[in-house]
Amino acid sequence: MKKVILLRGVTPTGQNRIPKMAYLAEILTEAGFENVWTYIQSGNAVLETNLPDEAVRKLVHDTILKKIGADLSVIIKTPDQLGSAARENPFDETHDFSRIHLVLTNDGLDTEILKSLSQTDFGDEEFYIGNECLYLYLPRDARKKRLNTNFLEKRLGIRATMRKISVVKKLSVY
Repeated sequence: MKKVILLRGVTPTGQNRIPKMAYLAEILTEAGFENVWTYIQSGNAVLETNLPDEAVRKLVHDTILKKIGADLSVIIKTPDQLGSAARENPFDETHDFSRIHLVLTNDGLDTEILKSLSQTDFGDEEFYIGNECLYLYLPRDARKKRLNTNFLEKRLGIRATMRKISVVKKLSVY
C-alpha cells in the first residue's frame, strides 16, 4: 500500500537537515520499504509497504535518526487522503494559490479547541477546518503572522506539519 511520509522539522542547516533526498530514499529502501520516491528538500517521500502506520512511523523515524541524526516527527497519509484534502480546498480564485497551506497531522483534534480557533480573528490570515487537514491562507502582506505550525501544535496539543497545496497535489498522484 502506498504511504506518503511527511517529515516535520526538516531544516536547511543543522541537526535536522536531510543532506540529500536521494540519500533519504536510499536509507528507507535499505530499511525495507519499496518503490521509495522523494519530492523536494523539505522532507516528503512516497513509499510502498504493508506495515501498519505506527510501525512505518517508528521505522522511518528510527532509520533517519540512526543514519542522519535528525530527530523528526513523521506524519503519514495516503495519496487518496491528500487528493481529498486538495479537492476540499475552501479557498477560491480570489486567493493567491501560492499562499494556501494545509496542516496535516495523525493526531486526533479537539473539536472544542477547533471551534474556538475557527471563530478567532486572525486578521488577514484565514483558518478553515477540513475533513483531512486544516487549511490556512497566509497572505504575503499579513502584518503579523499568527497562524503557523508551532502555534497550532501548542493550541491543539498535536504534532503536525504544513505543506503548500501545490506540494500536496503533487504527492497525491504518486
